[in-house]
Amino acid sequence: MKIGLFGGTFDPIHFGHILPVKEARAQLGLDRVIYLPTAIPPHKPGGQVAPPHARWTMVEMALLGEPGFVADPFELTPHREAFTVDSVEHFRTTLPNTDLYLIIGCDSFAELHTWQRWQDLVSMVKLAVLVRPDWRPGALEAQLTPDVAALIGTDKVCFVANQPVSVSATDLRRLLAKGARPPEGWLPGLVLEYIRKYDLYR
Repeated sequence: MKIGLFGGTFDPIHFGHILPVKEARAQLGLDRVIYLPTAIPPHKPGGQVAPPHARWTMVEMALLGEPGFVADPFELTPHREAFTVDSVEHFRTTLPNTDLYLIIGCDSFAELHTWQRWQDLVSMVKLAVLVRPDWRPGALEAQLTPDVAALIGTDKVCFVANQPVSVSATDLRRLLAKGARPPEGWLPGLVLEYIRKYDLYR
């Protein structure tokens, strides 16, 4: 079985978190993708706006109509930073004999050397790196440390070409704080209804 892991703050979750992952699932033949909403992201101390339980609910709502996509609460432990390597160790134990793929963006791949125990992380999973259809390996390698660049061309890294989705959580929060309606195709309808019902970003 092949399982994808996709973590994030999801503040809020939007189609930029869903459509590229659907393409990754199709290209890699993943049986399932597990979304991991993070209670306390170590790279964004104090940065999120909506509380963890609200972001979890929005992820669940966004994935209702997406077969093969599920949410898992492993990283939602309050008062504890969630490091990706800990999550991977957890799923490596609970899902033995499974090929695990960690789905990340190009920006995260470029910062991989700063992650907690990143070498241990790479030893346990394959990295599925989301890239634009017109990407060039040389341009990406120039942004990487030698150790991370050395992973390219090995079976530890696969690049997933996907059409970029022009939406960001920062822009969404700004619009929602003003009471404005986001453009069509930015947010799942149920997520928008939930945000408005509880005034999450105002």
